[in-house]
Formats: sequence, C-alpha cells, structure tokens
Amino acid sequence: MRVTKGSASRYSFWMSKVPTRIGLISDTHGLLREEALTALRGSELIVHAGDVGDPDILTELRNLAPVVAVRGNVDSEAWARRELPETAVAQAGDVSMYVLHDVHALDLDPLAAGFQIVVSGHSHKYLRSEKNGVLYINPGSAGPRRFTLPITVAKLDLGAKPWKLEFVDLEKL
Repeated sequence: MRVTKGSASRYSFWMSKVPTRIGLISDTHGLLREEALTALRGSELIVHAGDVGDPDILTELRNLAPVVAVRGNVDSEAWARRELPETAVAQAGDVSMYVLHDVHALDLDPLAAGFQIVVSGHSHKYLRSEKNGVLYINPGSAGPRRFTLPITVAKLDLGAKPWKLEFVDLEKL
C-alpha cells in the first residue's frame, strides 16, 4: 500500500510469514553481480536501498525473495518514478525498518516514529552505527566499483539476539 505523507511517498510492506533473514543491497547502478545473488540466497526478504538502475535487477532479486526497494538519485527513468517510492517501510514481525536512499534526506525522527532500523545507501560505503537505540545500516555498493571502495551487500539476522549483521565483500566469494 502506498501512502503520501508530506512530499515523500512511503510504501509499507507486510508479509504473512515473519522474515528473520533480511538481505540488504544498494547502489547496483544497473549491474547485478552473480556474487550478490549468491550472497543474498536464503534471504526471506530483500531490501534495495536505491540506485537500482535497471528494473530487471528487481525481477532477479524477486526470484530469491520478496523485495522492498526505493528510488535513488540515478533512478530517474519513467519505470523508476512509477515503481519506486522515495521511502519505504518494511515490517518484519515487531521490527520496523525505514528505507531511503540517502540518510541525509531523513525527514523524521526514527525512534519517535517507531522504527528500530534505518536502511540507506548512496555513499557506496558499508556502515553500521547506532544512535538513540536505532540501528543505521548502509550495505555499501553492489554495483560498479567506485574509487577503491569494496563491493558489498549485507545480511541481517533478526532471529538472533542481539541482531546479527554481516557485511559480505563480493570479491571474496
């Protein structure tokens, strides 16, 4: 279901089975590496934090698991404006994830809004940080290499206590 709040379109996504193994990917820029598919295999939900670059990437990811995806700054074609919201909400049981491409565009207080996790991309740098009890994750870039940054995706296990986050360097698979 899409809803509009302020200037941002938000897409809320719920599943009948509570996913615990979440695959995180961003900044594919039209390139979906076989290594990314291998790393994300076994995910029960995949979150793409924008700069998809090609709708076929979402089709391929959906062959693995349901996908929640947002629009990034390179997603300017008609298909992306039509299919990808600027922000999304993914619900995994009691865990609410807020998804956007650039964390600097975050226009709400995640904790006050009831989100435990914020997933973003854009910087091409993988990152895990916590602020006020909210986990911020950037899975890095899985697309074409930018500068000397590693090519990565992330896997989040919500079934583990505390949650387990693993960054996967695709060049080491």
